[in-house]
Amino acid sequence: MDLQNTVKEALNALYHHPDDTVRMQADRYLQDFQRTLDAWQVADNLLHDPSSNLETLIFCSQTLRSKVQRDFEELPATAFRPLRDSLNNLLKKFHKGHPKVRTQISIAVAALAVHVPAEDWGDGGIVKWLRDEMDSNPEYIPGFLELLTVLPEEVLNYKIAARPERRRQFEKELTSQMEVALNILTACLGISELKEQVLEAFASWLRLKHGIPGSVLSSHPLVLTALSSLNSELLSEASVNVISELIHYTSAGNIDGVSTNGPLIQVIVPQVMNLKSQLSDSTKDEEDVKAIGRLFADMGDSYVELIATGSDESMLIVRALLEVASHPEYDIASMTFNFWHNLQLNLTRRESYVSYGNEACIEAERNRRLQVFRPAYESLVSLVSYRVQYPVDYQDLTYEDLKEFKQTKYAVADVLTDAASVLGGDAALKILYMKLLEAVSSNGNNEQKEWRPAEAALFCIRAISSYVSVVEAEVMPQIMALLPKLPHQPQLLQTVCLTIGAYSKWLDSASCGLSILPSVLDILMNGMGTSEECAAAAALAFRHICDDCRKKLCGCLDGLFHIYNRTVSGEDSFKVPAEDSLHLVEALSMVVTELPLEDAQRALEALCIPVISPLQEAINQGPESLSKRPSRQLTVHIDRFAYIFRYVKHPQVVADAIQRLWPIFKAIFDVRAWDMRTMESLCRACKYAVRTSGRFMGLTIGAMLEEIQSLYRQHHQPCFLYLSSEVIKIFGSDPSCADYLKNLIEALFQHTTRLLTNIQEFTARPDIADDCFLLASRCIRYCPQLFIPSPVFPSLVDCSMVGITVQHREASNSILHFFSDIFDLANSTMGEQFLPIRDSIIIPRGASITRILVASLTGALPKSRVEVVSYTLLALTRSYGVQALEWAKTSIMLIPPTAVTDLERSRFLKALSDVASGGDTNGLIVPIEELSDVCRRNRAVQEMVQEALRPLELNLVSVS
Repeated sequence: MDLQNTVKEALNALYHHPDDTVRMQADRYLQDFQRTLDAWQVADNLLHDPSSNLETLIFCSQTLRSKVQRDFEELPATAFRPLRDSLNNLLKKFHKGHPKVRTQISIAVAALAVHVPAEDWGDGGIVKWLRDEMDSNPEYIPGFLELLTVLPEEVLNYKIAARPERRRQFEKELTSQMEVALNILTACLGISELKEQVLEAFASWLRLKHGIPGSVLSSHPLVLTALSSLNSELLSEASVNVISELIHYTSAGNIDGVSTNGPLIQVIVPQVMNLKSQLSDSTKDEEDVKAIGRLFADMGDSYVELIATGSDESMLIVRALLEVASHPEYDIASMTFNFWHNLQLNLTRRESYVSYGNEACIEAERNRRLQVFRPAYESLVSLVSYRVQYPVDYQDLTYEDLKEFKQTKYAVADVLTDAASVLGGDAALKILYMKLLEAVSSNGNNEQKEWRPAEAALFCIRAISSYVSVVEAEVMPQIMALLPKLPHQPQLLQTVCLTIGAYSKWLDSASCGLSILPSVLDILMNGMGTSEECAAAAALAFRHICDDCRKKLCGCLDGLFHIYNRTVSGEDSFKVPAEDSLHLVEALSMVVTELPLEDAQRALEALCIPVISPLQEAINQGPESLSKRPSRQLTVHIDRFAYIFRYVKHPQVVADAIQRLWPIFKAIFDVRAWDMRTMESLCRACKYAVRTSGRFMGLTIGAMLEEIQSLYRQHHQPCFLYLSSEVIKIFGSDPSCADYLKNLIEALFQHTTRLLTNIQEFTARPDIADDCFLLASRCIRYCPQLFIPSPVFPSLVDCSMVGITVQHREASNSILHFFSDIFDLANSTMGEQFLPIRDSIIIPRGASITRILVASLTGALPKSRVEVVSYTLLALTRSYGVQALEWAKTSIMLIPPTAVTDLERSRFLKALSDVASGGDTNGLIVPIEELSDVCRRNRAVQEMVQEALRPLELNLVSVS
């Protein structure tokens, strides 16, 4: 009683106390209470207590539901019947009570059925038990109907801490009782006020997707009731749900499902088709029209393979779906978008036609179908293109409205690409060009030109750019000629710039491309001076044009450098944001790549001048001034160097440049080594210099490595490790670099292992862990001869064992990949000769590594990490065979039998044994996932398993 009163007081404080601190304390107390064993009895007592208020009833029903779902194993085996009887009494008590309470109790009973086998419920399991209860207590039928509705939904409820085997068994039990369930529902149809509830329960059972043949359902009273209510004045939501589920039921995801359910399809399709006229009925409620649209969309999605044959009957459905797509409400029209995508895939993919035999027959049938659907997709282009038009009040749109509008534009762009796949890009372009012409000509000589229709048409033209032929000569020249004549309204100009960028490949290939380029570049310059959004679009387009038309632009370097210098210096009227100015750096760098070596050298110097100047100026003001500058004042320029080194593909030229620039870089390294942002930017620039220059770097690489080796000891910047891994990739196999690379990796790894001595350090420094083990993996691949015989290798293996269970995803993945690379050493080109050294280090630690991996699978790491851990365990098993199997057996036997059964253990070990003897690795996936699920099924089990495996103890001695 004291505990019951305390819970009531805590609930009162949670909902009504004015002090936030008190409310938080109450919330924490109640959460802790829900995890206790006493919560079962207290929640049950308070639910039966007539004096409990609604807040108490809702909390206690939720508590009881979550206890049954997650903690049923806490109870003794004898508790099932008293618990079931108590929940049954509560169902009866609340059959007319608050819906939230009744629903929670219904879910609790359904969860109980997932845990407890059918035979414990009596003959026929919970469904027959429920039927008997309804027969004995007809006054409580509404409450029992809710239980019957949630029952099949619990098959896929993974909140329930049931073992995978029991979950599969429960699904079979329900499927075998589907006929009984439908008989119960049919009997309830006689109670007119329960019709909606009966149909909702029927829809829920149909989601099991099997159990009763379509031929039986086609004349079933429940189906006929749902179909008949489609024709009533007020459309029943439950009926729509039933018909929707029946459509999915008949297709069951493949054409075979459709063919075996022919009788049911023949009953459903005509009834749904009869609703077509209501789509355009202005008197019809919008929710009803949405429901009808949903049924047509469901038919399209489910029967797409049949529809793709292009039969007369299927074209009736296509025409209905076009009508849905034409509905003025976007939410209704967009229901069809998935269908148009799936139909396009079916029409264009070769797999759809393999049954036609030889290539000639396949091609003939493909062309026939494409012709049949051509008019539908032509109509679709016209129907969706206007939906991307800016609203009249676009300036008043909230952030959320603007976000939604952008999502609409992206969705329409996807539909247009589907249409272009079927029609061909050139044909789709002609339709959209007519829309553009219409938009431009409708303005006439009006000074206040309406820009929105033209912007919408151009957005659509841009969307299909990948599908338009680069030799298209009829429409594209006219579009390009039209662009300079359009008004310079910011949104329109932004779309014009993006469209130019999208057609850069066409500009390069078209015979008139060279003559068009000057006017196009003028538009982009206008864009750069209009607004930040416009300037960003223009900079992106400039990059695309320089990328694809680089050969044509080699003769226009003066003009390009004029644009570049104005942008990079930030002067003038240009409004290009610093981040987007990188597009121009990349653009010019790609053109420079096309120049002969001497010209490229001069051009690269010209590229660097506006970037060097502000950095040199900052350095000239002295170390104190340099150290006080905000990072952004330096990184904005250093990032431009990274782009230059990345995109100027002249190794010798870049190597010379980095040699000249090294004093500037060194000055920044020396003064700003404490500043992570500046160091990351500088290391990125060095990384691209190394990657592009390769072995042309000569002496500079030695100076660079000496610098980062020295600075890493003082400042522990992760980016120093990342830069080193790039150097290892390029120079790892070069014998002339062996000495200084060996010194580098030993120094970096020795220092890192001293930093990362426990899991708390890994958690506090995840970036260092991530980059350290990325570097270690690179060493295994590119210079095993330097790394594996090194004295740092065993200490790094020990360090990685400490850190496997770090919760940071990238750090944990890097460590696991490092282990996989060690285990897969025999697969690398130079690795085999180092296997004896590897084995001398791994075998003494093998049992501990395996135990930590098993702990990671079973809860020490999040479920999302299971795939990576599985691969590491797989690599270990492949490498060490029977020995690895013994390690795994020792580890798995540590887990208590209450957590994992002998059968679950043996399945897991059998799968590992198959892998160890060279069997199929795919067979390991399911047993590993099931072991992982079993050990995570609730908090108590997960804690028990982790307590047994102790992943943070490297040398665990099992006490018998």
